[in-house]
Amino acid sequence: MIPRPDPIRQIEASFGVHPVTALLGPRQCGKTTLARFMAEQEPSTFFDLENPVDIQRLSAPMQALKDLTGLVIIDEVQRKPGLFELFRVLVDRSEHNARFLLLGSASPHLIKGVSESLAGRIGFVDLGGFQLWEIGEQHRNQLWIRGGFPRSYLADSDADSLRWRENFIRTFLERDIPQLGIAIPAGTLRRFWTMVAHYHGQVWNAAEFARSLGTAENTARKYLHILAGAYMVRVLPPWFENLKKRQVKAPKIYIRDSGLFHSLLQISSLTDLQGNPKTGASWEGFALEHVVHALHVRDVYFWATHAGAELDLMVPIRGKRYGFEFKYTDAPGRKRSMHIAIEDLGLEHLWVVYPGDQKYTLDDRITAIPLEEAFQLAKTV
Repeated sequence: MIPRPDPIRQIEASFGVHPVTALLGPRQCGKTTLARFMAEQEPSTFFDLENPVDIQRLSAPMQALKDLTGLVIIDEVQRKPGLFELFRVLVDRSEHNARFLLLGSASPHLIKGVSESLAGRIGFVDLGGFQLWEIGEQHRNQLWIRGGFPRSYLADSDADSLRWRENFIRTFLERDIPQLGIAIPAGTLRRFWTMVAHYHGQVWNAAEFARSLGTAENTARKYLHILAGAYMVRVLPPWFENLKKRQVKAPKIYIRDSGLFHSLLQISSLTDLQGNPKTGASWEGFALEHVVHALHVRDVYFWATHAGAELDLMVPIRGKRYGFEFKYTDAPGRKRSMHIAIEDLGLEHLWVVYPGDQKYTLDDRITAIPLEEAFQLAKTV
């Protein structure tokens, strides 16, 4: 097992405030492995809602859960959404002595009632695939091309990794989506997902997607909502305010895992990627996901004006605003757009994240950093 101490610290911090913590992320990203590791450290009870035996154990959930103590882990909890009301009853008892760790591969937006049932009682921790600081900077290119899903990253060869990702995509569309109660033909959703890959890092245009699919704009938005809710796509909202400038007010879209992005575009190796016009967009999405995970933030934005000024990522933290640009180049320099973003948005600092190995100053408020430095930013902002 590759150690993942950072998400464990986040889970423990959440339990310091809430009796219930949800560990959320895409299927196969390592949630179960992480939870089983935690279960080995203290008295615990584990339920897997894909295991028929455990499903039967929870057929009378109140009787099964009411007397448990220690850490109680329920995997794939989105398969039994009726449990959320029960957790509220259990943790509101004065005598409860259990901590509930819920593992889910669908966001609360796709599971009705989670936020309402457990408001004030539940904390959320997001888990993605492997991060660069977990596997070592010397493996960056392998992580980039294969993505962070453990079985994809740890495959014996690029060909085996690609085969695993193709099977993952097929299983996700044919089994996982229907299990959420969503009735969309797998071929239709795969076509839409592939279209998102071609627009990776670009501004979402519902009308254009609808025309290509031969469907209504609301249907295209529904498909995007489903993929975002299952942690396959990141919808990055725009930041706009009264600046006397026409600002972009539609979100950007990204495939969250770089390996799946490459599979959808049939990019099978680093050599293929470096000769592909999507190289820069791929780096942007890969680096953006790392920065978001490193900073442990949920509210993240991009900013752009119709005059051409833009910022790849803007993160507000404790009343201050920080900016990020992602450049696939050997030695990024200052751009006029960066200074416009700093002035118009009042940025405290702007970092340019690039695939080099040297940190250097571009301006008193602009610094170029290697991707692996992003993990250290959480300690300084």
